[in-house]
Amino acid sequence: MSKILITGTAGFIGFHLAKQLIERGDEVIGLDNINDYYDVNLKYGRLKETGIKKEDVEWNKLVQSTKHPNYKFIRLNLEDNDNIQKLFKNEKFDKVVNLAAQAGVRYSLENPHAYINSNILGFLNILEGCRHNNIKHLVYASSSSVYGNNTKMPLSTSDSVDHPISLYAATKKSNELMAHTYSHLFGIPSTGLRFFTVYGPWGRPDMALFLFTKAITEGKPIKVFNNGNMVRDFTFIDDIIEGVVRVIDHPAKPSKLNQQDVSQSNTAPYKVYNIGNSSPVRLMEYIQAIEKHLGKTAEKEFLPIQPGDVPKTEADVKDLVRDMGYKPSTDIDEGIRKFVDWFKKYYRID
Repeated sequence: MSKILITGTAGFIGFHLAKQLIERGDEVIGLDNINDYYDVNLKYGRLKETGIKKEDVEWNKLVQSTKHPNYKFIRLNLEDNDNIQKLFKNEKFDKVVNLAAQAGVRYSLENPHAYINSNILGFLNILEGCRHNNIKHLVYASSSSVYGNNTKMPLSTSDSVDHPISLYAATKKSNELMAHTYSHLFGIPSTGLRFFTVYGPWGRPDMALFLFTKAITEGKPIKVFNNGNMVRDFTFIDDIIEGVVRVIDHPAKPSKLNQQDVSQSNTAPYKVYNIGNSSPVRLMEYIQAIEKHLGKTAEKEFLPIQPGDVPKTEADVKDLVRDMGYKPSTDIDEGIRKFVDWFKKYYRID
């Protein structure tokens, strides 16, 4: 078993990943700044599930889980380089999974500095920690947003991603470039994961599924962008976590450069994977599934597409299947049912 740092463990994906690795016996240190981008009560609720009490959480203090002897949590900003480097030096991690980031395409229009601070400066601090502390594998979150307005489907890691259409996407593409540089210069095995629209229990309140479910239960209209003509490769959280765990266990190695795989270096231990369901769903079908499991019909407000949004995503996961023997498979009906069941229980809705 490994000692693993996971950043973003008060967040959606980081919380689920921490649970999975703790339960299989890894020693895990979780890190998060618990910012107020969305309801901090949900973040503290996730932490509570892993045995981290809200009243015990302080800045730059390791908190022992009350449920798991192999889990500790620290509240820390990625931008706090001095304390990030101290953490790396003191804890001597084997592997690092960087999921902490300022998320959200639309919010990047309102608060661009948050994205540079967390996603660029913060990621640089993680890379420096890996460089100086013999980290055996760095896994980090990228995003399907890097594909921008690419129209060739499915979206492949060999496609050009030089034209992001949001600052959020630009920071994620920058992370891939920065990681490659450190892999090349310092031999750090690094793997980037382009997640495709992750959803499920404990999901983010700024995502469509949460927004729609909340509005429908409250009898309020839902905002349907691009007049409902959006197509997304929705990927259930359990499928994402299974993919991430397999990647963690298989550090990137140098790969031969060839004409079909121009995105990969022939010298650096560096890799990028898509993790998506590869079964795109129309937004209106998604809404119908939510209505079905809530037993209510949504009042819909149709609106134009928002700046920075892309009309369609679909993941090519051939590399993931080839290298990890894994392909996400949870269908949309099952995934939404599980989310609605969680939502009703968490918010005590009959």
